[in-house]
Amino acid sequence: MGAQPEGSAGRGPAVVTRRALRTTLSACASFFVCLYGLDRPVAATYALFAAVSMAALSHIPGTGRQRAAVMVRATPTAWVLLTLGTFLAVRTWTAVVGMLLIGFFLAFVAAAGPRAAGAAPGLQLLYILPCFPPYAPGTLGERLVGATFGLLLLVLAEAFVLPEEPGPTYRRLAADAAGTAARCVDELGRAPYTLSAASAQTLRAAGESLRPFRVDEAERPAGPGLRDRALSHAGLAARTLLARLVNLPPPPPPPGPVPMEQEPEILTAVGRSVSETAALLDGRADTTEAADVLRRVREQAAASAAREAPTTAARGRRRAALLEVTDAAVALATAAELAVRGRRARLPEDVDSGRFWYAGKRAPRLWWHRLAGHAGPRSVYFQNAVRISLALAAARTVAGVDSLPHGFWAMLAVLSLTRTTAAQTRATVRVAITGTLLGALVTGLLLALIGGHTTIYAIALPFVMLTAFRVGPVRGVGWAQGMFTLVVAFVFAQLAPVTWQLAEVRILDVIIGSLIGVVFGVLAWPRGAQKELHRAVALLLTTEAETVERTTAAVVEGGPGHVPDDRPLQHALTMAESAFAQHQNEPRTPETPATTDWQAAMMSGHHVLWGSRRLFVRGGPAVGPANSARLDGRAVGVAAGMREAAERVGVEPEPADPPGAPLPTGSAADAPPGLSSPRFFAALAWLDSLDVDIRRITASDHPSGPAGPPGASGAP
Repeated sequence: MGAQPEGSAGRGPAVVTRRALRTTLSACASFFVCLYGLDRPVAATYALFAAVSMAALSHIPGTGRQRAAVMVRATPTAWVLLTLGTFLAVRTWTAVVGMLLIGFFLAFVAAAGPRAAGAAPGLQLLYILPCFPPYAPGTLGERLVGATFGLLLLVLAEAFVLPEEPGPTYRRLAADAAGTAARCVDELGRAPYTLSAASAQTLRAAGESLRPFRVDEAERPAGPGLRDRALSHAGLAARTLLARLVNLPPPPPPPGPVPMEQEPEILTAVGRSVSETAALLDGRADTTEAADVLRRVREQAAASAAREAPTTAARGRRRAALLEVTDAAVALATAAELAVRGRRARLPEDVDSGRFWYAGKRAPRLWWHRLAGHAGPRSVYFQNAVRISLALAAARTVAGVDSLPHGFWAMLAVLSLTRTTAAQTRATVRVAITGTLLGALVTGLLLALIGGHTTIYAIALPFVMLTAFRVGPVRGVGWAQGMFTLVVAFVFAQLAPVTWQLAEVRILDVIIGSLIGVVFGVLAWPRGAQKELHRAVALLLTTEAETVERTTAAVVEGGPGHVPDDRPLQHALTMAESAFAQHQNEPRTPETPATTDWQAAMMSGHHVLWGSRRLFVRGGPAVGPANSARLDGRAVGVAAGMREAAERVGVEPEPADPPGAPLPTGSAADAPPGLSSPRFFAALAWLDSLDVDIRRITASDHPSGPAGPPGASGAP
């Protein structure tokens, strides 16, 4: 069996030991009861492999109880797969077609998040096992009973044997961040109306804690369901709010500093709403009155700003920044309400249907939206599904045509050794074959010495299995394959008489499966997410540049507000985020640009999306010739920076209209703005924040560079 990917959460020796003990207890207990207690060898086989597949082959993240919950939900799927595998084994071609389709689907559901991705390999094995001869539909009941018994014991073991303490949930982290924001808002409401250095650092640390890759996989809100989407949205809104508070411009100069009109009311409403949101996420309250008040205050402030005469630069920047703070606080409150109450959330009628499009949607529609969004060759989930399904189908064809003994071992080798890059697959296969050869030598020697004494195999099996599942994940794939060779030999020696030649068959199967994995690893997207990440981020940045130009033009021209069509940007952001997620688990290569902060690029996409929508919906008058030149020049510079960053990630961006050169320093674009409308200052503040994002993307000292750990980055 293959070791779990590097970087998986919870792979310390203590955690591995607990999981190995649970796997051994459930697998051996179910196997011995069915084989020696009930004299049902078929049920015993399926009981053992069901437990092993979901515990050792699957990589379900989280504590034992979190894993048990995933296994319970996956059990009906396991029944369906066992039934399909049993009946499709009637012919080789039906088994191959089934493997192609089922293999693709099970691999593709990785797009639904870490839990679905973790359970998929184990479910694959539960189809592989019955799809080989003999064709025996009459044994389906015994197979289902055995597999269910093995899964039941595994669930009980995961839930009650040496339970672990769960870590902080993402919901709790979001609540803590909201509480921190509330305290800093209170500080901003008192003279000198700015944050101290210590408070600013606290806000930055709170934002860092919400990065998805700083959270255990089991706690990441990455699923397609409404609550997961909303919790992820709440985390993004909290990080945006924290960044806005850190960068809030100071009040206008003398005759101040005093808060401008409505500012105390705005900050008070923000503070109360954020405190209420923290209590809601933490389970200490369930009210939304403060959020409703904040929504009214925001609308009144926006309407008041629209009615006022054109204002000065200092006043305009401060007011635009305050409106952005209120917008982030309202988004946080709305997302938190959805995350806590789901479809029963109490939302106002005028909620942003673009930003919170998923509100009120049922799970099947949300699943379909997630999977349909990745149904194309530019999605890394689609690429992985094609790669593994073709390899499994090829292995099943070879096993069926050549009547390969224990051919499912070849498919198991494909499943456990194929990686997302060809280089990683080749390296894994070399180590795995070496480990299998050594394990087979030991296995052949033991089989020759022990012979047909099944009692010895039964006594030794728990110790061998515990050692295999304890050593394999820690020492690597070579040890895992070698020890698993010994495990399967001791299992099959109790089911039927075996000789040392069983080890020879195991070697042959693993070599065949490994070679098939290497071939399809080379043929199907051999560079994995690395090349796709470069292309996806380049496209994202190019789409951002186009959105910036289109939004700025709308602000300059003025006019009534409307909802923009930002679906291309949303899709580009989704593709980039999925490629980045897979990239975190792949080995780095010298071709990867070390000066690219990938997550900063993701955050810039969210900032463009949210800011553009806010400016389009707000509407307002034209900004006048002088400020039009300033805003156009600023937008040209930002868009050019985005396109330049797109070129630097190593992939040519999509063709676009020439952006023109940024205006030189000292031109009208860089001159201090005169009097203008609030919408102008909101657009200017948005462009300034995007300029900061661009510098972070290509900064040489960001945490995700060669000196930083995978998963860290310097996004705001």
